[in-house]
Amino acid sequence: MAIHGSSLLRDTITMLLAGGQGERLYPLTKVRSKPAVIFSGRYRIIDFALSNCLNSELRRIYVLTQYKSDSLNQHLFETWSIFNPELGEFVYSIPPQRKLNNDWYLGTANAIYQNMNLFSSERKAKQVLILSGDHIYKMDYLKLLQYHVDNKAHLSMACIEVPKDEATRFGIVSVNAEYKVDSFIEKPKNPPGIPDNPDFAFVNMGIYVFDANTLREIFKEMEEKHIPSNDFGQDVIPYMVMTGRNVYAYKFVDENKKSRPYWKDIGTIDSYFSASMNLLSVNPDFNMYDANWPIRGFRYQFPPAKTVSHEGERVGRSLNSLLCDGCIISGGLVERSILGPNVKVNSFSYVTDSIIMDNCNIGRHARIRRAIIDKNVNVPEGYEIGFDLESDKKKFTVTESGIVVIGKNEILPKK
Repeated sequence: MAIHGSSLLRDTITMLLAGGQGERLYPLTKVRSKPAVIFSGRYRIIDFALSNCLNSELRRIYVLTQYKSDSLNQHLFETWSIFNPELGEFVYSIPPQRKLNNDWYLGTANAIYQNMNLFSSERKAKQVLILSGDHIYKMDYLKLLQYHVDNKAHLSMACIEVPKDEATRFGIVSVNAEYKVDSFIEKPKNPPGIPDNPDFAFVNMGIYVFDANTLREIFKEMEEKHIPSNDFGQDVIPYMVMTGRNVYAYKFVDENKKSRPYWKDIGTIDSYFSASMNLLSVNPDFNMYDANWPIRGFRYQFPPAKTVSHEGERVGRSLNSLLCDGCIISGGLVERSILGPNVKVNSFSYVTDSIIMDNCNIGRHARIRRAIIDKNVNVPEGYEIGFDLESDKKKFTVTESGIVVIGKNEILPKK
């Protein structure tokens, strides 16, 4: 059994794919990539995968960026400059540089292919761990690496068990009794069951461990045969299975320690809102309070949040909400909401079932319901959001379920 600090960890390079546009999260992705979107007040989505790396003792990490990467690069510098390069530890941001041709990153596998120089020999890496920067979950990658080595696998892919009637929306991995992969099927109508759990199917999580030599060999073969190799799910994995490589499924072990494994791709506004509001539950699905699995995020040097009450009805209250440092609720009411750093809620205002991000100001007598307000927005005195959706649709993005979304730095039109 490998232990922390072992050669298994030192021989692994982590490649974190963080170039997703996140078009369905617009306007939250108007000025940033999906991995840089704020979640739960003070974290970015990418922080969860990076925290998994930190808790797994993986300290050689390349973050592959592409679209609208300014915000992400700044966050990586401010939050994740915690490793010591003198000891071979790092988190480096790698933009597309057209090293091999004139193309930008054309897919998940192509992004790795264009950066093969980062694991060009066994001296640099024996294993390559490939992660996605836009999922929220807890996972000890060391367990996956050990499974990969024990099975002498060329590729080990993490899979989560999903009921078969829910699995038709995903890429499904079909395995034999030893969990060796015999096919990879994209969104099948009748997903194959898991041999020892036939009512469930294995869903590909987009988390891979490759033998570094094999990965270089596969890319070279596919290039010589003029076979597309842009995407892991559509191109590379099916080719490896077809050519008889040792490809194994690894059953996801959830460090969240709940009755049902937690793994979220919050790819739409509605799923983002739902996952965020769940954090306000008495017993939320995702546990952010586990001291044995800390989640790292950027901390402003702001004072603690506070509520301020005045005479009469000007009572500052917060009910069933998350408040970040620097928040002031001065005579207003906030319920079932998430307030980011340095948000001010002024007297007689009402905020419910909403997400208010950094540096927003909610004016007096304003009313906000079922809304997501991005950074640096001033809500004028007496303004209403979420109470008249037909009016809101003329000014803002409104989802089918009625979530009103206001982008970063927006100046609100007059009523």
